[in-house]
Amino acid sequence: MNQTPQAAKYRPATEIDALMPDIADPVAAADFPQTILRYRNDRAAASVGLDGLSDAQWIAHFGRFAPLEGSLPRPLALRYHGHQFRHYNPDIGDGRGFLFAQVRDDRDRLLDLGTKGSGQTPYSRFGDGRLTLKGGVREILATEMLEALGVHTSKTFSIIETGEALERNDEPSPTRGAAMVRLSHSHIRIGSFQRAAFHEDKALLEKLTDYALTRLYGETPGDNPAAQLLGRVVERTADLAASYMIAGFVHGVLNSDNINVTGESFDYGPWRFTPLWDAGFTAAYFDHQGLYAFGRQAEAIHWDVAQLAVSLRPLVEAEPLIAQLERFPTLYGEAMQRRFCWRLGVEPGAEPGPMIEAAVRGMVTTGTGIDVFFHDWRGGTARDGASYGDAAWAPFRVAIADFSALPGAKDHDYWADEVPCSMHIDEVEAIWSAIDKEDDWGPLHAKVAAIRRMGEAHGDAPAVV
Repeated sequence: MNQTPQAAKYRPATEIDALMPDIADPVAAADFPQTILRYRNDRAAASVGLDGLSDAQWIAHFGRFAPLEGSLPRPLALRYHGHQFRHYNPDIGDGRGFLFAQVRDDRDRLLDLGTKGSGQTPYSRFGDGRLTLKGGVREILATEMLEALGVHTSKTFSIIETGEALERNDEPSPTRGAAMVRLSHSHIRIGSFQRAAFHEDKALLEKLTDYALTRLYGETPGDNPAAQLLGRVVERTADLAASYMIAGFVHGVLNSDNINVTGESFDYGPWRFTPLWDAGFTAAYFDHQGLYAFGRQAEAIHWDVAQLAVSLRPLVEAEPLIAQLERFPTLYGEAMQRRFCWRLGVEPGAEPGPMIEAAVRGMVTTGTGIDVFFHDWRGGTARDGASYGDAAWAPFRVAIADFSALPGAKDHDYWADEVPCSMHIDEVEAIWSAIDKEDDWGPLHAKVAAIRRMGEAHGDAPAVV
């Protein structure tokens, strides 16, 4: 996941045609006053054969949205419903973004190039269809940090400043506007299935299920495609929930329209990384009940996946769907152990549960930061000068002695750094302030480089089992 992708040839795709015209509406991009290239992710572009574009070509495609040759002839605003903070909303869809193109990557996966801030659509309601430049910068930081920490995430592909001054109630205004492009393993969400079920469109449910299995998972549908798909979503989302916890990440808005059926994290709004292992830590100021707090993310994602099961009921009896849903807690626990050991740089061993519980108790009791803990104990031994003599750490010191380091766990020179690479709100704000006040993009680029170096030191995350 953190390795430089292999050079790939550009291979356009139009697989979404299998779901048209029932899944989306053709739309046009906004005509922006300016198109100033601010960020191009050539690492991600290399994986789909687009890194050779000149800056002028890049702007034409990802700022003016000229179609990519052989892919979609015009953008598509996807239709979906969703539960938002547990309240069903049938009046949503792509309100400030669209599916711009489909391509295949260096691993032959079908990927979507989707947008945010590209203009109004039939689902914009009262919104202006725009994105703030700050929101785009925040998405760069979120996706880069998550990728480095092994989370299966969309990639921030492009940021183009649009020359527009936007008014927002929740941040200083007017503020600068941007059009963003993200590279994702599909934009088909749980909410896509919910909409089909809401309209009692069994044929669309069957087509969505087939599309997800064949195009996204590369599987041949078996005797029970609906339960087969739900099983894959349970596996991927249980791992996603665990990956958030081990990264110390709080997504903030885990609504069912924000859960991709591939289990890939995407759409970053009020996200934060929690400095401490604090179960009640929230990211969204409007999450008054703490529904999507750090320690409740697995519960929230499991609940969303249950809504997928409900939506699939027209295709299959309840029992096989319930059986798949009931796998989630066990799979989540296994993923927590697998990912905790990976970030710590130790072999999982036979019984990592007690060691992990002791580590979490130590962090909570002493107020040790998540990033600091994993950095200090990389490879299973405390770094020189690190102080873990407090009695609260005694159970962990005993438990970790039974674990051996992963091969090459500390070979990278990153592990000699005195402090870990982190991404907390004060640094996010400082990076944005430099851009906002002085148009200084240096801190952002330096941070992306530092994050990628940390990702190289961690290596590839464990695969979903």
